[in-house]
Amino acid sequence: MSECYIDTSAYTARRYPAPLIEYLRGHGAAKVLFGKNYPMIEPAKALDGLEALRLDGAVRDKFLHGNAARVFRLG
Repeated sequence: MSECYIDTSAYTARRYPAPLIEYLRGHGAAKVLFGKNYPMIEPAKALDGLEALRLDGAVRDKFLHGNAARVFRLG
């Protein structure tokens, strides 16, 4: 069975579509990976607005690091 994931590299956190945020908060907590699209979007700019998403700590950790570490086996 293949897996499908979503990354956010095309947008800054302020521009995430509402359906993506709802998915991230729910069933997609293990399926959405943070991306910054560097050099088009600087890392700090990509994170601008992250607090406004009101993600709980576990979801935020998965989104920013944990999901990518698991998917890419970064240990």
